Amino acid sequence: MNVTITARKFKAHDTLKEFINAEVDSLNKFYDNILDVDVILSYLNSNISIKSAEIILKVPGQTLTATESSDDFKKSIGSSVEKLASQLKKMKSKKTTTRIKK
Repeated sequence: MNVTITARKFKAHDTLKEFINAEVDSLNKFYDNILDVDVILSYLNSNISIKSAEIILKVPGQTLTATESSDDFKKSIGSSVEKLASQLKKMKSKKTTTRIKK
């Protein structure tokens, strides 16, 4: 799995990068065949400091995305990972039910 982290208009600290890698690695338990992960971090409004995290996950045949905004990057990333986990569970259950029907 290839993880790409993009920080728009700021430089992400190493601790934030390590947190992102740990969170993204936790998605492997829901789906084994994740090809690429793109994480885009940005400030939506610099006056009130709203931080946005967008995660784009590529699996064979599909691209899953999740975007979340909050006052902290770690909260945004955690919420986005939870959304992707539910999407992966749903996708995996659809694949297993179609295999059973055949």
